[in-house]
Amino acid sequence: MKQSYVYILKCSDDSYYTGVTSNLTQRIFQHEIGFYPECYTANRRPIELVYYCEFTDINIAIETEKKIKKWSRLKKEALINQEFEKLPNLAKKKF
Repeated sequence: MKQSYVYILKCSDDSYYTGVTSNLTQRIFQHEIGFYPECYTANRRPIELVYYCEFTDINIAIETEKKIKKWSRLKKEALINQEFEKLPNLAKKKF
């Protein structure tokens, strides 16, 4: 089975970028050199890989990426810092 990865990069402007790929090493390199000039990270280099997780199903990886992209900064940082117990309390609440 082919591996897929969801990853989070910390950019030079202190923002986070979340992506999905089937080749993590190559994709990080592309971010580092600004391979895609229109990409969010191209003008925010250098970047740092701060989190990644592996999936055997690309569809689940894509779903996970979409969810993480909607998360608050604090929730992303809890994930990055492996503070999993904080994740439920950092969910956005609708009043």
